[in-house]
Amino acid sequence: MVGEFLSFMEQKIFPVMAADITDVTDESLGTDVQESVGEVTSQATEEVNQFVRYFQDHIPDLVAFGLKVLFALIFFFAGSKVIKWFRKIVKKSFERTGADAGVTQFVDSMLKFGLYAILIFIIATKFGVESSSVAALIASAGVAIGLALQGSLSNFAGGILILLLKPFSVGDYVVVTQENIEGTVKEIQIFYTKLATVDNQTVVVPNSILTNNSLTNVTARPERKLDLKVGISYDADLKKAKSLMEDMLLHDPSVIQEEEIRVFVHSLAESAVVIGLRAWVSTEEYWNTRWRLLEEIKMIFDKEGIEIPYNHLAVQIKNANEIHGDHG
Repeated sequence: MVGEFLSFMEQKIFPVMAADITDVTDESLGTDVQESVGEVTSQATEEVNQFVRYFQDHIPDLVAFGLKVLFALIFFFAGSKVIKWFRKIVKKSFERTGADAGVTQFVDSMLKFGLYAILIFIIATKFGVESSSVAALIASAGVAIGLALQGSLSNFAGGILILLLKPFSVGDYVVVTQENIEGTVKEIQIFYTKLATVDNQTVVVPNSILTNNSLTNVTARPERKLDLKVGISYDADLKKAKSLMEDMLLHDPSVIQEEEIRVFVHSLAESAVVIGLRAWVSTEEYWNTRWRLLEEIKMIFDKEGIEIPYNHLAVQIKNANEIHGDHG
């Protein structure tokens, strides 16, 4: 149908158009103008004819290429569904075996990256690209990418070290003092680890930073020692202050009574006797217990008349008469 239509255009429409243009030029223009218009018309007709012939000759190739693109898209979307299904199966198997959440996340990231690379490789070979050429291209690209992304490779190695050595797990609260970074571990991925700060901001940290710096895992153990220091005046009753603090600790519900509880004189400072307090609490209750005990100590000391000293400045103002009297 397309061929017949194009042949009809060539044989009927274009000659008529050319004849009409020629008739108009015969009536209104000179001989030179007629010849110029005729040449332009013939050139335009020839170009259109060439395009038509080219299109007719390459219709099978264009149809074949379009089918390849269509099949490639269908294959890609189908492959994506299979990859998601496979990743879900692997993730559920890890959960059934009780594997660490960080290991699960890391393996899932590796699977996603590797399976999509294989899918693209298969699609490329289906387009007629030789597998040996694709392999050579991947090898060359791997060398170039390896040189350009040395930092990313170190992050990848850091992710493997984190999974093998397990300095922390998902859910732990970590502090990297040198980098001024701290937060709760949410995800351990191939190149990066995601932390959630206290105010619920997400910090993306390269794995190499976590493995190349000293790191404190605050929540690695279920219990944490509470260490407080409170200063009292030298004139205050020291034994009474210690007794009040010991009684407060013995009746606090968050303090682990089976562990050691100590109240002692930590140091004799310039303006205060510093009393130390040590007790064990659960890691989850550490900060709430610390804040509550400091408030209770202040309230109890105020009630019992035990002074907590602080630096203050006394200013004495003399009037004019006093100043003249001093001179006199």
